Amino acid sequence: MNDGASGVNARPLRGRVASAVAGLIVTAAGATTLVSCSSGDGDGGGASFTPRPSAPDTASFSGAAPSALASLGASVEESVRAAASAAASSASARASEFEASVSAEVARANQAAEKKLKNLEGRGNATADVSLTGKPRAEAGGLLAVIVNITNSTDETASYAVQVDFRDADGEVVETRFVGADDLAPGARAHPLAISRKPPEPALTTEVAKAQRY
Repeated sequence: MNDGASGVNARPLRGRVASAVAGLIVTAAGATTLVSCSSGDGDGGGASFTPRPSAPDTASFSGAAPSALASLGASVEESVRAAASAAASSASARASEFEASVSAEVARANQAAEKKLKNLEGRGNATADVSLTGKPRAEAGGLLAVIVNITNSTDETASYAVQVDFRDADGEVVETRFVGADDLAPGARAHPLAISRKPPEPALTTEVAKAQRY
């Protein structure tokens, strides 16, 4: 009886052993899979997974953005030009109003000075008799204006024609104005104004370019 029982019990035992071995193989295979997915940087961290990057969806791209930026830049540039033009127009209008307040005799003298100096070569014979003094903008309607100080240093009555140049920061002449004084007695002085029609900015400098006594 004992031999029979041993034979019967042996078969189920072998089945259980086979099942256990199969389970160990499956577990080992799973561990191998995890190891193969872990990072290879040796930092001892857990498993990591890096997805393959996908190609960009070109259908979502559009050329509208660069076009919009270009339009914005053009709009800003146009606004700057318009503002500069408006400032120049305003300065010119104020200069005209300011000049209109001077006497007709002064205006005539200035026109005569321009004609006198139009074809003059060199700086003229009277630059030593002329100097410039700045006039406060508050007294000139916010404009750049200089007082042209003319002194007849001779012993005879004389008239004067003066050219005043306005220069920018690079030294370039951006505007020229003419003033005159008629029939100054010996030692007498005149103080006509040379008024720029340019906007207050950028700042300009002035100089006596020509001065002729006649």
